[in-house]
Amino acid sequence: MAETLKLAIIDLSSSDSISTAKSIRQACIECGFFYLVNHGVEEELLLRVFDESQKFFSLPLEEKMKLATKHHRGYTPMYAENLDYSSSSRGDSKESFYIGSLEAGRSYLNRWPSEEILPSWRPTMESYHKKLLLGAKSGFICLDNIVNNVYKVLLLKDGKYGQTQSVGKKLISLIAQALDLDADFFEKVGALDDPMPFLRLLHYPGDLEFCGEETYGASAHSDYGMVTLLATNGVPGLQACLMLTNQDPQL
Repeated sequence: MAETLKLAIIDLSSSDSISTAKSIRQACIECGFFYLVNHGVEEELLLRVFDESQKFFSLPLEEKMKLATKHHRGYTPMYAENLDYSSSSRGDSKESFYIGSLEAGRSYLNRWPSEEILPSWRPTMESYHKKLLLGAKSGFICLDNIVNNVYKVLLLKDGKYGQTQSVGKKLISLIAQALDLDADFFEKVGALDDPMPFLRLLHYPGDLEFCGEETYGASAHSDYGMVTLLATNGVPGLQACLMLTNQDPQL
């Protein structure tokens, strides 16, 4: 049975950026995951995002397929993705919806449900997207070509800290300090000049058995990009394998 994994808790509202950066560094060295609190995303907004997400995934498949993925935006149905073909031939037991950049010049690529069906869906997702990923001049970008580590952050639903920067931009600044770089390093080198932020909604129905073959909500994988901000509705399931061995993953 998988063990319970105790993750570090990072307070994004702390005025001691040096200490916070050190805590982030330690968490990323040890397991690559940590909880983020006082992040400034209101619980009311998070609840609306989950509510609107549930409304979309509850639509008939025919309606959802009208927004099938194009240009990495839109709806992906059950079993269409497989993160690890060696563990399952059927595909991952999940459906998802991708929302890309809201910046001028790219926002037209996004796909949105009809306002007649889901009138509050688009404004809710745009508000959440901006709160997490967009800053005053730039946004949140995948920096895999600069930093080879991938960090995953679990966003807790208790944000009380008001901030003008986005969660992603503030976190990137702290990650720079965790790497013994200047806080604005990624901005100075132009890494945030042309951001590629993605918001991804996921639905795991829990169907893990099919004709005797075990399937997974999301097969074993490493995320691409630099940072994953993950908000959940309290249902457990994320597993982390701390060593590249056959040992049991930790929850």
